[in-house]
Amino acid sequence: MRIAPRPVLFVLLALISAGGCAHRHRAGIPTSAPPAPPSTTPVPEPKPAPTAPGGPLRTIEEGNASWYGVPYHGRKAANGEIYDMYKLTAAHRTLPFETIVRVTNLSNGKHTQVRITDRGPFVEGRIIDLSLAAARQIDMVATGVARVRLEFVNGPPPLEGAFTVQVGAFLQQDNAVKLRQRLERRYQPVFVHEYDSPKGMFYRVRVGRVANEAAADRLADKLRAQESLTTFVVRLDEK
Repeated sequence: MRIAPRPVLFVLLALISAGGCAHRHRAGIPTSAPPAPPSTTPVPEPKPAPTAPGGPLRTIEEGNASWYGVPYHGRKAANGEIYDMYKLTAAHRTLPFETIVRVTNLSNGKHTQVRITDRGPFVEGRIIDLSLAAARQIDMVATGVARVRLEFVNGPPPLEGAFTVQVGAFLQQDNAVKLRQRLERRYQPVFVHEYDSPKGMFYRVRVGRVANEAAADRLADKLRAQESLTTFVVRLDEK
């Protein structure tokens, strides 16, 4: 029998050995763990930011907010319902009743949503009067006044309606009549609106009836400059 030369025999043995190692590697335990199967647990989608009809919330204005409770609690609000300071409501001078507004305390970022049910505040430098419940949610009860941002959430069209300018409020009806008579020489109409407050009947003198808030702002500027009056633009709710 013929024996293969040593170099050829060495090559044959090497090939057999390599084939055996490759076979054991495929059949044995893998050197790394297989990828984990896809998770079957649903991943929650990010919560969308609150939106108003037609798009994101629209900023209405920024300014100072105050809050009111006793002695107004349990009395009739301007929209006719009984004011409950433990509900999320607010008073605003020009927004329609039933408007939903997001109120953000700019000093701490806390926010709440309120429904407009009342008129006010009739104090210079303030844009909204919150209920006690709303004031608690944005942590402004102790301070009494806070800088806030108002954003429209939902409700009637805020630009539609009629507006007037309030130029005075008196406990004595005669004083209201005298101011009305003085202003009637230059402005029409001028009328007195009665408001039954916890302090007694107030007689509010109001000037003009205009179709938009911008025109009311111009009238307020004119009355302030020419008559030296404190003015508030107010939505006309009463007939």
